[in-house]
Amino acid sequence: MVQAINLKKGMVFSQDGKLIRVLKANHHKPGKGNTVMQMDLRNVESGAVVHKTMRPTEKVDLVEITKKNAQYLYNEGDIYTFMDTETYEQYEVSAEQLGDDKLYLMPNIEVQLEFANDSKLLGVELPSTVTMKVAHTEPGIKGATVTGSGKPATMETGLVVQVPDFIKEGEELVINTAEGAYKSRAEGGK
Repeated sequence: MVQAINLKKGMVFSQDGKLIRVLKANHHKPGKGNTVMQMDLRNVESGAVVHKTMRPTEKVDLVEITKKNAQYLYNEGDIYTFMDTETYEQYEVSAEQLGDDKLYLMPNIEVQLEFANDSKLLGVELPSTVTMKVAHTEPGIKGATVTGSGKPATMETGLVVQVPDFIKEGEELVINTAEGAYKSRAEGGK
């Protein structure tokens, strides 16, 4: 058992026989009243996301998660296939289970498969950054600086990221997967 105040992004707990993943957890102190935890939670099986408020002292059953190194292979429709890099066993994960994480999946990317109680596949843990090509963005502005307000860029997977004005189509960028934000140009990128 763990108190709600100790829940962090990525943790999984069991409630009413369902596995719930914490997407976001914020400690909130309203002007009046007691402190509460405001959280975005995803039902692991259905993919449904709900916003929930809990008392900081409320207790939940934390689920033990084990991880296996894997490589993303391909997707067919809404089914994404991963291969365990040690046993070469393949696992299928649905688009609902992945949520927005599917927008970061590039061929052959190394991820970690997450299992509850050593058997139930929950989903994947992405690396902290991924390198992607810009599929579409407005033309670059000559003399633009990093301090500009930026512009949206659509990456090759469909992910939309705010980038500096000087970024052009076809450039490879490093994207922070935790925040979904531009980090830098990829090494050797122009």
